[in-house]
Amino acid sequence: MKNTIKLAIFSAVVIGYITSCTPSTKETNDGQSEFVENPPADGFDEKNSDAIAIKLADDVMTSMGGRNSWDATRFLAWNFFGARKHLWDKQTGDVRIEAPRDSTIILMNINTMTGRVMKKGQEFTSPDSLSKYLERGKSWWINDSYWLFMPFKLKDSGVTLQYVGEDTTMDGRNAHVLSLLFKGVGVTPDNGYKVYVDMEQSLITQWAYYKDAYQDEPNFVLPWVNYKPYGKILLSGDRGQRQITEISVLETVPEGSFTEFSPIIL
Repeated sequence: MKNTIKLAIFSAVVIGYITSCTPSTKETNDGQSEFVENPPADGFDEKNSDAIAIKLADDVMTSMGGRNSWDATRFLAWNFFGARKHLWDKQTGDVRIEAPRDSTIILMNINTMTGRVMKKGQEFTSPDSLSKYLERGKSWWINDSYWLFMPFKLKDSGVTLQYVGEDTTMDGRNAHVLSLLFKGVGVTPDNGYKVYVDMEQSLITQWAYYKDAYQDEPNFVLPWVNYKPYGKILLSGDRGQRQITEISVLETVPEGSFTEFSPIIL
């Protein structure tokens, strides 16, 4: 990868919620209403985001299947590198997280922070223990969902988008590079990212992660490749040597998926 781009300063990273907005209208300079195909989430820093970056974000959304398809997608499931299995109701905020390494199951709503937790066959009833594990579950969900759904979050709440320039990805493809700056969101506010938008496909094909936004070199650079259709959207689980697996978009889920600890089959 050409080292021709100087890192823009970032101020936050993983964002707490994936916001679902419906297409809307905005008022133009002459007072007329204009249809917005990919409206930003409330709190998106449009004022300080540049037009090129916003256009590229909209192109990415279109290439991923379009805003209408994303909004219509409800149930999503994935296995985060073998560490945790997730089932998410994007409409209600209900999630089911199974962490087999320590035999933990978390059933919760990420919006209300209510739910149930079982570890090694024992359900937590103590309010303090329950609260601790619900917070952990939310942090897991924030992190693990961002690794899969980040391309849909480019105009999320708290984000400022800036166009950095052109560069070449690790596999030699030409890409536009965006910086994502964050204000007042996320659980790791000192982190930073650069994302690479393929010039031909308008898909994000690489990202670079900076634990400290002020450091010169990234902690890692990983691919976003091998996009596949799931329902009406595209998703990539290929991060090079690591894979997000068992990805699925579902129309329905088994009864009790978000309320009962008993095993489910998707």
